[in-house]
Amino acid sequence: MPTDVSGARRGLQGIHPTMTSVGKVWGAAARGLAMAAVMGATAAPMVASAQPAAPAPVAPTGLSESVAATVNDGIISTYDLSQRMRLLLATSGVQPTQQNLPQIQREALISLVDERLQIQELRRVEKEQKFDIVANDEEVDEEIAQIARGNNMSLDQFAGQLKAQGVYDSLREQIRAQISWQRWMRGRYGQRLRIGDDQIKAALQHAVAAASKPQYQVSEVFLDAARVGGMEVAMQGAAQLVTQMQQGAPFPAVARQFSASATAASGGDAGWVSAGEFPAEVDQVLEQMRPGQLSQPIAVSDGVYIVYLRDKRSGAGSTLVHLKQVAIPVPQSASADAVEAARAKLAALKPALTGCDNLEAEAGKTQGVVAGDLGEAEVKDLAPAFRDVAQSLQPGQLSDPIRTAAGLHLIAVCGRRAVGGAEGLDRDQIENRLYGQQMSMLSRRYMRDLRNSATIETR
Repeated sequence: MPTDVSGARRGLQGIHPTMTSVGKVWGAAARGLAMAAVMGATAAPMVASAQPAAPAPVAPTGLSESVAATVNDGIISTYDLSQRMRLLLATSGVQPTQQNLPQIQREALISLVDERLQIQELRRVEKEQKFDIVANDEEVDEEIAQIARGNNMSLDQFAGQLKAQGVYDSLREQIRAQISWQRWMRGRYGQRLRIGDDQIKAALQHAVAAASKPQYQVSEVFLDAARVGGMEVAMQGAAQLVTQMQQGAPFPAVARQFSASATAASGGDAGWVSAGEFPAEVDQVLEQMRPGQLSQPIAVSDGVYIVYLRDKRSGAGSTLVHLKQVAIPVPQSASADAVEAARAKLAALKPALTGCDNLEAEAGKTQGVVAGDLGEAEVKDLAPAFRDVAQSLQPGQLSDPIRTAAGLHLIAVCGRRAVGGAEGLDRDQIENRLYGQQMSMLSRRYMRDLRNSATIETR
């Protein structure tokens, strides 16, 4: 059975349902109150800090609390909404602006509606089945304590920072809902959910076949167009998130708060993927990107992606070689005698070079000779003269002098390895991944049914 990852730090958002639609545009009064409460707030990621953050400005006095939404017979107040917006800002690193506040408010309301539906359903099940499901205060405290330790802070320091930002109560309720919902989902489906050998075998075969394609280490944010109110809204929201990340908002924090993908739980980390695992529009962008680059919004059929390319490698069958060289600079215009003299000097030096270990030290003893490590490169990307040597020599062997436009070179092959294969596949990891995907799908279906049968109104 796959390992049960508990807690609000990992796994929980992976099965946290997504909201297909809230159904109405915000009322002007609710939007104005939320903007007034948030615009002055200092938003910073939750990271280790020697001192608690300075208190965030509170909502102006004189504004009365009103109803932002109703979920069946439950109320979400404008105070609840403004506090959740503060929490989203504090944990994502996004800075509030007039342009992104509607997106922040939308995300805050979606999460609050989902949590209300979850807690209402769990209270109903508790009443029918006579056992506790909803997490108690002690369990919530323990989760927050573990988050604090992950940020190198004591519980008191962490709680103090959250209280100063005005988000502590909202975080507690978010964690309570996440713990409780995961507990119920695993209790209801965990024992019945089985990953068969045929599923694992098929996943392994797919991974082996994909290993021959280029592979990308990717982090992703996916904005579901249906969830956020349409493709135009999704594109605008994605553009605002790209701007915020370019200005310093951490990609993992943004993904956890805004992404509708199951990878949101791990900060958007999709791991190593092959061409074809993302929509074609995303693959086309990845092909053109270099490691370290952040994409612009990428529209697909059902939403918008933002991808960050962390690394890139060729598929199976590609070979990397580690090369070193000993060289004498000889310009292309040099006389035949000068070229021959350089060739003779390298030929005389070659017997003293017993391998890559002593190459640089020995070459340094001869005047006019330079030596250096060329690093690792893919064989097909080498210059033709070097490529032939890399393909024909074994590790530890040294070439004869090679003439190039820059001079004459002795090339040593110091290492060779195949890359991009499926040798790192782990059966347990594949089983855990499939288990998580199926649990996520069951959770989304459950929440879809709850939403369809619920009465949800926004004011």
